[in-house]
Amino acid sequence: MDFQENYLSNVRFEFQRYKSMGDQTFAQILDTDIHWKYSGSDNSIAIIVKHMVGNMLSRWTNFLTEDGEKIWRERDLEFENPYSEKAEMLVAWEKGWQCLFDALDSINSSNFENKIKIRNEEHSIVEAINRQLAHYASHVGQIVFIGRMIKGLDWTSLSIPKGESKAFNKKMFGTGKA
Repeated sequence: MDFQENYLSNVRFEFQRYKSMGDQTFAQILDTDIHWKYSGSDNSIAIIVKHMVGNMLSRWTNFLTEDGEKIWRERDLEFENPYSEKAEMLVAWEKGWQCLFDALDSINSSNFENKIKIRNEEHSIVEAINRQLAHYASHVGQIVFIGRMIKGLDWTSLSIPKGESKAFNKKMFGTGKA
């Protein structure tokens, strides 16, 4: 497998991993929880998702041919009037991720060296993808953290739960530590 194939396979895996973390968080929270905020000036899960979806649709629509900051995007409005229902939020969430994965599927050896613009700043494809991967990872981390605050002791860990590292390592490596 060459660098391009390996890179695209890896970033697809990482994007899917972060999407899955969001999905697993949404599965644990109630419909009304999407509007919970720690304080009045904070963003709720519904607002964070609205921002992510706006960013995804802007960045990944016509990824190879248009600037990633579309003229139709109203970024400031992404932080107002959150989705009213969890079902509506999840439809938008899926639409954003589908746009991203479709764009990744459009990258091949004939266009891998293309330059991509975001806010009229030129990026290699690797730079543009890495920029978005870091952005979405930070927001998914916020979503997970908010979900965990909401659920408290009822939270089901999305990774190795506290105090269970030795058991995990034993399962994975057959010993207490590898």
